[in-house]
Amino acid sequence: MNQKTFHLKMYSKSFILAVCALFLSIGGVLAQSTTEVHGRVVSGVDSNPLSGVSVTIQNTSRGTTTDANGEYKIRASKGDVLVFKFVGFEEQKVEAGTESTINITMKVANTVMDEVVVVGYGTEKKKVITGAIGSVKSEDFLKGAVKDAGQLITGKVAGLSISSPSGDPTAGTQIMLRGISTLMSSADPLVLINGIPGDFNTVAPEDIESIDVLKDGSAAAIYGTRATNGVILITTKQARNNMPAKISYSGYVSIQKIANRPKFLDAADYRRLIKDGVPYTDYGTSTDWFNEVSRTPISHTHNLLVQGGGAKTNYTVNLNYRDWQGLLKRSDDQQLRGNIDINHSMFDDKLKINLNAILGKREYWTGGDGYSFNTYIYRQTLIRNPTDSVRDANGNYIKRDGYFYDNPVALLNGVDGSNKENETRLNGTVTFTPIDKLNLKLLVSGNTWTQTRGYATNKVYPANNQNGWGNSYASRGASTNQSTLVEFTTDYSRSFGLHNVTLLGGYSYQYASDEGFWMQNWYFPTDIYSYHNMGAGNALTDGSARMGSFKGENKLIGFFGRLNYNWNQKYLLMASLRREGSSKFGENYRWGMFPAVSAGWRISQEPFLRNSDVINDLKLRVGYGVTGTAPSANYDALTTLNYGGRFLYNGTWIQGLSPTRNPNPDLRWEQKEEVNIGLDFGVLDNKLTGSIDVYRRNTKDMLYDYPVPVPPYLYGTILANVGQMRNEGIEVLLNATPVKRENFVWKTGATFSTNKNTLVSINNDQFNLTTDWFTTGYTGEPIQTYTHRVEVGRSIGDYYGWKSVDIDEDGVWVIEGKDGKNKSIKDASEDDKMYLGNGLPKYYLSWNNTVRYKNFDLFVNMHGAFGYKVLNFLRMFYEDPRNNQYNMLKSGYDKVYGKTVLNYDLSYVSYYLEQGDYWKIDNVTLGYNFNLKEGFFLKDARVYVSGLNLVTLTKYKGIDPEVNRAGLDPGNDNRDKYPTTRTFALGVNLTF
Repeated sequence: MNQKTFHLKMYSKSFILAVCALFLSIGGVLAQSTTEVHGRVVSGVDSNPLSGVSVTIQNTSRGTTTDANGEYKIRASKGDVLVFKFVGFEEQKVEAGTESTINITMKVANTVMDEVVVVGYGTEKKKVITGAIGSVKSEDFLKGAVKDAGQLITGKVAGLSISSPSGDPTAGTQIMLRGISTLMSSADPLVLINGIPGDFNTVAPEDIESIDVLKDGSAAAIYGTRATNGVILITTKQARNNMPAKISYSGYVSIQKIANRPKFLDAADYRRLIKDGVPYTDYGTSTDWFNEVSRTPISHTHNLLVQGGGAKTNYTVNLNYRDWQGLLKRSDDQQLRGNIDINHSMFDDKLKINLNAILGKREYWTGGDGYSFNTYIYRQTLIRNPTDSVRDANGNYIKRDGYFYDNPVALLNGVDGSNKENETRLNGTVTFTPIDKLNLKLLVSGNTWTQTRGYATNKVYPANNQNGWGNSYASRGASTNQSTLVEFTTDYSRSFGLHNVTLLGGYSYQYASDEGFWMQNWYFPTDIYSYHNMGAGNALTDGSARMGSFKGENKLIGFFGRLNYNWNQKYLLMASLRREGSSKFGENYRWGMFPAVSAGWRISQEPFLRNSDVINDLKLRVGYGVTGTAPSANYDALTTLNYGGRFLYNGTWIQGLSPTRNPNPDLRWEQKEEVNIGLDFGVLDNKLTGSIDVYRRNTKDMLYDYPVPVPPYLYGTILANVGQMRNEGIEVLLNATPVKRENFVWKTGATFSTNKNTLVSINNDQFNLTTDWFTTGYTGEPIQTYTHRVEVGRSIGDYYGWKSVDIDEDGVWVIEGKDGKNKSIKDASEDDKMYLGNGLPKYYLSWNNTVRYKNFDLFVNMHGAFGYKVLNFLRMFYEDPRNNQYNMLKSGYDKVYGKTVLNYDLSYVSYYLEQGDYWKIDNVTLGYNFNLKEGFFLKDARVYVSGLNLVTLTKYKGIDPEVNRAGLDPGNDNRDKYPTTRTFALGVNLTF
């Protein structure tokens, strides 16, 4: 008998014995006599009945919940253990005896300090955490029609800036933690879904149980080169052992309106101005071009959750469908996502298995070649003559001559595009506990994301002739991203006396690849093919059609360990170390070390505070950690070649090749060193809790492209680790329960944060710029200049341009010169430009409230940003009456500085920089919870109305001051943007 056959027979015998044991146990249970046990559950605070308390028989799937009077009924046998659970109270267990009545008084749990927080490769109680970690549970998430996981925690974590600068239904939230710490690498945090890399759109917001944010270096360093911008840990909903089966449905319908429509001239304004001598053209009609391309979008979302399980096996199935319309016609986003999670334990819980599958399908219309909505269409709705018509008498779209002046309805209907995405994430975890407190865990994950895209114009598309495409143009492409993750960890916990120690060690291997192809063709004889017959275009036969393909891959390997120690939960210590290697680095720097250490002192556990009537918890934290950021591209350390133009040589067309990157064997990770000092507190029976953190993070070996001579170099720039940057700031979090009565509860929370960014250096002896500054940002045509300047000793986001101080009698700008004296802009030079403010907010503030009165609940979330400027592109381009070939803002005919109307070429001056400070009543949700009769097929039912982005208090004159904050040119409110919206939703939550 070979070894394989032996193991198979042994497994078969074990399986048969297990099945027999299962039937015997079922028979034994059925043979036992059961009686009805009933009783009443009340609160230990005020003796009021508790409704919705979970009552289960331990190690079985039998259970019930208490009714509105706190009463329950359940059948139990003598010796059964009844388990009582309720949020905010300590779990209680009572053994059933001969008595048929068991009344329970539940004690309030110290939920604040006993709360479990997800940390790197595990969980930990909040009271012994020594790093800066923000944690938000599902009950505290933003309500209503949220875009993604990021929007759920807007204003909930101090130091975490989350904004929604676009109303495009396919756009997600923009996130930044503790400022900008890089010039060229990604500023996005590492997002892990149940420990596996993903993004905010990987799972549906309705499928998320909690979100934990590792903010400082000591907490995030165990993730090495991926953790400089913070780590966000998303945990999906999972069933628990002995959870009675339940089905939950949640869904809502929403509509949207533009948040603040810009006020442009209408047809009546045109005719009035023509009478006043303004050289506009009256075409004889009245057209609201924005209405022609916009709509009142109706969207709906549905989520179905099925959970249940016994003592050994439990399951969670979540299915989510989203069909969202955008404010602008044809823009949409349809998503179907599913999450299947199964847990099973065996061998007296020594072996636990988790199997998980996340499946996603997404499709949306594309008005641009490879991207979603073409925002150039929105620009044309603003600047089109309001007296013109969409079509002529023959039904053809009207064309007019003009520089970047097109019929927006023709642009909208002249394209056909679609992006289809599919994602499959399969992972499994096996945890073996050979002895108590020793866990061996193996995680294996395989993820695949694919996209197919197509785009085509038809004969009515205005830009066909401008681009030389003939009647129509088409493109086709496909991309695939694949990743594999294998992690093995071992953790062991031991307590001896007052000493508590936990050791963690692990290995991680990650492989990622991306590949794809694309093709473009034009001169199609007909547009009926759309993008489904790419070979029909004549550009293929004359050699001008284009195609391309690509592939890249990278590997990441890490070894890591961590020690957690506490003495009597009073003196706390954490130390971790990760050694990590990446194929993205140069051959001389393939491996790096990322250490971290933090300590805590729970002052409230000292004798002089232990019995305090005021202070319930007081903990001082100090942490230091090193994290990294890898280069964004796979082959930045290597020489790469790209094909150039073809040239004719001896009658033969030759494909040229040219270098596009210099090799750099010393290329390595950007390294961030961070020090964090924090204080956690709870006072007045934990009615007021919070934390204060002060940090300084220094980024070293920052990447930038530096100019180099050719020869000896192959290419004119080289990517090198030279720069340094510093961020420092303060974060405050407060949570309070001012009122807690039987029928009325008010919970409130606030966050405050401030950050100061400084570019320390961008030059060294080997690589340097000719100056200690460079320009960035772009206005677009026809102004065509930069908007920002990045300079050593200053902050990222500084605007740089001419400071306008007046206007002369001819309507020409008067600016302040470099000598401090005023001069006409006609006489100005580059030397007269100066710093004009910063596009990043200096202060962030939020205030969140939850009110429950009887069956009603009310959630109000507010947040704001202060101390920054926004460059209003609409005013800069469309407040100049001299530019009368385009429509104009009504304010374009206001007197500048109260003197006269502007009469000068379009210019970037400080007049168009506005204070961006705002305060938003961002989310208001009012719900009603129904009282349902015991035994009714519905267990819980709730209806609600919700509004998102409701009210913005600001002096900013644009659509929304919450504009782009990413990159090196934050604060630019570009004219080509998808306008932000105000959303109203009606929803329902049902549990069966």
